[in-house]
Amino acid sequence: MDDQTVRRYLRRIGAQAPGEPTVDLLRDLHLRHLRAVPFENLSIHLGEPITLDEGVLVAKVVDRGRGGFCYELNGLFASLLRALGFPVTLLSAQVYTPAGTLTHPFDHLVLRVDLDERYLVDVGSGAHSSYPLRLDWPEPQADPSGEFLVVDGPDGDVDVLMDGVRQYRAEARGRSLTDFAPTCWWQQTSPDSHFTQSLTCSLLTPDGRVTLSGNRLITTVAGERTECALDGDDAVRAAYRTHFGMELDQLPTPPRPAVVA
Repeated sequence: MDDQTVRRYLRRIGAQAPGEPTVDLLRDLHLRHLRAVPFENLSIHLGEPITLDEGVLVAKVVDRGRGGFCYELNGLFASLLRALGFPVTLLSAQVYTPAGTLTHPFDHLVLRVDLDERYLVDVGSGAHSSYPLRLDWPEPQADPSGEFLVVDGPDGDVDVLMDGVRQYRAEARGRSLTDFAPTCWWQQTSPDSHFTQSLTCSLLTPDGRVTLSGNRLITTVAGERTECALDGDDAVRAAYRTHFGMELDQLPTPPRPAVVA
């Protein structure tokens, strides 16, 4: 990532020109990213192919003001961090289902940043920690988004818990972004993918979170959740503009409800 792109990216997340790669800078960039760049899967429902090419991701997230899902957001954030001098490793993660089982490898992408300690960085989840998590810390970690715990798993892997609930298991082995391309393709094309079955755009706010799913606007303020149905396409476009800074010429087509045999 060249210097000009770095400057545009920093403006996108409202960050100043940084100094040395420190924990404080990492925390600041992490929070700013979560509050500026939404977690969204609109491309899948707009018929836009998702490719893990840095130039394409920069054009989408930095220049067009869009968001993305984990492969896009964490993949691009890794490039920014590296350009700023942070040692970054991409990690594959498996997500825990409500039944307590794990999904397939490469279902999620997270980052490890090695500074004075090792930190788990994730700006590509719908709802996760506001700040990086210490990987080698055995005690609960307080965060504005909840209480997190990182525990040892098999073969050097780690499990991440949020408010006592297991979220995902991250591998120890480093990966390249191209390793995630097959699963990225599956996520955007398979009828079994969560992302083809749902439509979401979600952003962390200073006092909670705002989410738009189809025409349902969901806001959480100080832990209190409010949901309302927006009336008509103009209202939905206005919500994308107001809450996420997105100007959409075309609205995404909501997925059809699954047919129960």
